[in-house]
Amino acid sequence: MDKIAGLDEAAELFKVLGSPSRLALVWLLNREPLTVGALATSSGLSQPLVSQHLRTLRQAGLVTSERDGKEIRYALADQHVAHVVLDAIAHVTEPTDQGSEQ
Repeated sequence: MDKIAGLDEAAELFKVLGSPSRLALVWLLNREPLTVGALATSSGLSQPLVSQHLRTLRQAGLVTSERDGKEIRYALADQHVAHVVLDAIAHVTEPTDQGSEQ
């Protein structure tokens, strides 16, 4: 079987997104760039934990940072990852017809 281009990278993406906390941060950053403090307040996570998750997301190329005076604002690198996360959330929250046979 020929190797599918990008398959290994896609698997790594899902590993990075395999944390509910990181999914929440991506969801929050989809709306607007935010500081660590704002992300901590909105997510209910501690600032050190938010920073740790942001480091993972940055290393994966999913989040960028930009200094704004004394603060650093974090933003999604592009909207592709937001679509993946939002579609996954929509999928798991939509009603299912468990009893129907296909």
